[in-house]
Amino acid sequence: MTVAGAADPARIHVPVMRERIIDLLRPALQAPGAVHVDGTLGMGGHAEAVLEACPTARVVGIDRDPDALAIAGARLARFGDRFTAVEAVYDELPEVLQELGIEQINSMLLDLGLSSLQIDRRERGFAYSVDAPLDMRMDGKQGLTAADVVNSYEPRELVRILRVYGEERFADRIVRALVAAREQEPFERSGRLVQVIGDAIPMAARKSGGHPAKRTFQALRIEVNAELEALEGVLPAALDALAVGGRLAVLAYHSLEDRMVKTVFREGSTDKAPKNLPVVPEGMRAELMLLTRGAEKPGDDEVQSNPRAASARLRVAERIRRTA
Repeated sequence: MTVAGAADPARIHVPVMRERIIDLLRPALQAPGAVHVDGTLGMGGHAEAVLEACPTARVVGIDRDPDALAIAGARLARFGDRFTAVEAVYDELPEVLQELGIEQINSMLLDLGLSSLQIDRRERGFAYSVDAPLDMRMDGKQGLTAADVVNSYEPRELVRILRVYGEERFADRIVRALVAAREQEPFERSGRLVQVIGDAIPMAARKSGGHPAKRTFQALRIEVNAELEALEGVLPAALDALAVGGRLAVLAYHSLEDRMVKTVFREGSTDKAPKNLPVVPEGMRAELMLLTRGAEKPGDDEVQSNPRAASARLRVAERIRRTA
């Protein structure tokens, strides 16, 4: 199925680690009426896989991007009332569930980062490989754009963003070049930004580590969309919403996200009693069990067929008890 002006999503969107995610979530979705939440619906690839693999389950798909919701809605219309689409940011999960009258969920997936739709639509300004307006908003309703960040933020704050969100070791050099360039003329398009970034990075460094603008674009996107704040909010909310036996799967694409997920999962899967206590009281026992050994990566075959999967890291945890 397609929507006006959109290509067939099944052709342009390849869900990352689709089969592995289904294998890990399916056991939690066997009971009739089990609820799965796709917190990053995108074009609906993972949601479609869940609906097909778990024929008695219901899926709630959350996305902040109305274009993605329209495409996914058309793609998943054949499932009728088993699928519900909601326009929201995933850290609004408690409000979404309350509005739908859902007290607990049986599984949730967070596929972080950019969707194929956002990358491939040039006018969105996410891709450093094409010249486009410096936008980078996942939700066109929000005010802040990448151009606003580049043109108005203080140099010290820009350095912090590039270092922390982009893990860019040449942050100082890049920001000095950006500030000098914006004093001549404000940045409006990605092409000029890419050129300035490339010129600021030493020649030797441009030959390795991927595209010179990759880390800066990542940092700007995270800042514009408050992605880390949203992830920080949704992780405890998702775990709190899980029924016993429920599972949370997270696909992260850079180390900042993955470290946040790793920390939350580790804390939840660790007993809180002192080590020398002979018996761990029920209220201090771990609430989670890790289902992945560290962060799982896609196989070589998948990366070869879908290069965008190369940086994916999957972690899954199951709620095994409630202590509160």
